[in-house]
Amino acid sequence: MLRLQRLSLCLSAGVLLAGLNIVFAAKNVDAADPKKVDADFKFQGEYAGSLNGQYDVGSQVIALGGGKFKMVLFPGGLPGAGYDGEEKREYTGTRDGDTVSFEGGTTGKSISDGKLTFERDGQSFSIDRVIRKSSTQGAKPPKGAMVLFDGKSTKSFKPGKMTEDGLLMEGANSVEKFQSHKLHLEFRLPYEPTRRGQGRANSGCYLQARYEVQVLDSFGLAGKHNECGGIYTIKDPDVNMCFPPLQWQTYDIDFTAAKFDKEGKKTANARITVQHNGVLIHDNVELPKRTAASPLGEGAGPGFLHLQDHSNPVRYRNIWVVKK
Repeated sequence: MLRLQRLSLCLSAGVLLAGLNIVFAAKNVDAADPKKVDADFKFQGEYAGSLNGQYDVGSQVIALGGGKFKMVLFPGGLPGAGYDGEEKREYTGTRDGDTVSFEGGTTGKSISDGKLTFERDGQSFSIDRVIRKSSTQGAKPPKGAMVLFDGKSTKSFKPGKMTEDGLLMEGANSVEKFQSHKLHLEFRLPYEPTRRGQGRANSGCYLQARYEVQVLDSFGLAGKHNECGGIYTIKDPDVNMCFPPLQWQTYDIDFTAAKFDKEGKKTANARITVQHNGVLIHDNVELPKRTAASPLGEGAGPGFLHLQDHSNPVRYRNIWVVKK
């Protein structure tokens, strides 16, 4: 009840939330290059601020193609930055020139000039578009780390392909194999506004080629096991920390390999701790089985890092490992 009362106060400051129902079709627009986006791209992203100097609020605006948008509103702030994971609401929006207007409720909601504005009873409140950066972006490998990719060559991956601007492409397997280790990698999701579900910027980070931490454009979604940060088929992330497409994101993973006896019988499950964009989303989680579509089955031997090719142009950089 207290939570609902707080939200009612927020509504009185100019935010009336409504439901969502979208049905439309649009031409595919895919872009792995920030220079090749459509007119909708500049409106997509995160907005955050304070309404009337009293109520913090965050919003994630998702481009859906053809001038259509979805907006998710978070009382308290953005995920990982104030939002408590409880109540949130969604709207549909349409772009007309340089303005996106959203439907629903008695409060006007629109985006223009990098601001999300709420209007009601002659009053207006605005919050700004923000671009968050992971606290571990650009992290340098510590002493003793094994650098797998630094933008200079793909010699540590087979297969391994690199773009002209020095980024590792999806569909890469590390030459080196690992048991327990810590991994840092950075990835960038392509902008694919008309694609949906598992067809939207899909890849995967497989520890030992056995256990997948999903890579997917799930910006603004619920945060499930098959979405970004999820341990595929095993566990949802504690927080959906997925940034918008074409922003660099980070995984920092502490992986403990499964243990086997001399007869090859498993005596202890693998375990994993994951930070996504610097926020803890899995804390020492037990992995009772290999995840779906993993290249290797469970076993006592080491395994390689597998960055899945799911026919989407996901890009990687700054990948290094510290063996434990």
